[in-house]
Amino acid sequence: MRHARRRIVRRTARLAAVGGLLLGATMVTRAVASEPPDVRAAPHTSARPASGTGAALVARLGTSRTAGHWVGSDGQPVVAVTDEGTAEEVRRAGAEAKVVRHSMSELKSAAATLRSAPRVPGTAWALDYRSNEVVVRGDSTVSGSDWSRLTGVAEGAGGFVRMERTEGAFTTRLNGAEPILSTAGRCSAGFNVTDGQRDFILTAGHCGPTGSVWFGDGGGDRQVGRTVAESFPGDDFSLVEYANGEAGDGADVVAVGAGKGVRITGTGEPAVGQRVFRSGGTSGLRDGRVTALDATVNYPEGTVTGLIETDVCAEPGDSGGPMFSEGIALGVTSGGSGDCAKGGTTFFQPLPEAMESLGVRLLVSAPQGAAGPGAAPSSPAATGGGGGSGGSAPGAAAPVTGVDGSTPLSRLTDRRNVGPGMLVVAGSLIALVATRWIRAEQDRKAYRRHYSTTWG
Repeated sequence: MRHARRRIVRRTARLAAVGGLLLGATMVTRAVASEPPDVRAAPHTSARPASGTGAALVARLGTSRTAGHWVGSDGQPVVAVTDEGTAEEVRRAGAEAKVVRHSMSELKSAAATLRSAPRVPGTAWALDYRSNEVVVRGDSTVSGSDWSRLTGVAEGAGGFVRMERTEGAFTTRLNGAEPILSTAGRCSAGFNVTDGQRDFILTAGHCGPTGSVWFGDGGGDRQVGRTVAESFPGDDFSLVEYANGEAGDGADVVAVGAGKGVRITGTGEPAVGQRVFRSGGTSGLRDGRVTALDATVNYPEGTVTGLIETDVCAEPGDSGGPMFSEGIALGVTSGGSGDCAKGGTTFFQPLPEAMESLGVRLLVSAPQGAAGPGAAPSSPAATGGGGGSGGSAPGAAAPVTGVDGSTPLSRLTDRRNVGPGMLVVAGSLIALVATRWIRAEQDRKAYRRHYSTTWG
């Protein structure tokens, strides 16, 4: 009987150890697999410091001696300068210097010449810091005569204006999106902001004029809010006031699909070369890099200036969706060309300029939650937006209550369980080895007793 009990105890211990191994492995693999694609893997952990260093140098040295800055492939700041003396100053400050022919003053003068010319819909231009040129693009809708006339203007502006034709058409990205819609069309919610008394959605200005009423995408029977301010063309931003004045739970999170979200911890300005992410109702989460700043786009509806140019793809319905990097809000989707099947160019309205003009500030995480852009497990229904009391903010993954308030499955797949999962695996391996050792030791003792009894 005693031996039978020992066998039962040993088998139970082994089964518990094997179960622990399986549980730990599941915690690790599910937690890793549950993260949004690439959001935690963004390589530019030094992008903001690099951008800050370059911006500070350009501001100190002036536009007559510099021609912009960007983040290099190694994540270090690069500053374009016009002479070797300035280059030495940049190197002493810890940044890489690239000597170029034309200063920022010259580049901006050429861009001003292009803006003063007769407007040609379907064209866009931006300052390319890395090539030290102003790049002008014309889409497929631009006629030969218009393109020839604009080429003449570019030649008169200087030999550093490059002309390029591009496929597709430069359009605003309206229609076919979620999570908000109105009689003007459908758009993606951008970032949640506040004036201290009321909460708003900051989205694209071309989405709808002042007075537009917006509804949640889940059937369109729940009012989200009304557009109370708008600037388009010229700029491309608008403010949608929540119907009940409050954004609700998850206001500091932007949705990235599959019930996941990225927690927003602040706002900033991007740098050329920086990796960024964009989320939209049509094409979901996409990433790419900033290719130029201070871009001008001549949409069919009007001209918008001061935009961020990227190689991130977007499609109709992604308008107004948020662009961010490592939890820092950067801008909202304006328009572009191409699609996510072939790629293209997408422009974004910078967020700081829009917030300053509207007199609002970003709704961000509390300091204790500002650990980065981690994905927060949440309900997919959050993308439908909430205009009701206590509802979640459109475009946000909500409610974000942490592990304690989540379901058992979300606790298991929470990315913070990678470490505990490894501990469970290690403990289970130790327990399994220990049970094997104990059994071997008991077998040796039993053999010795049997040997002693047999041979005296």
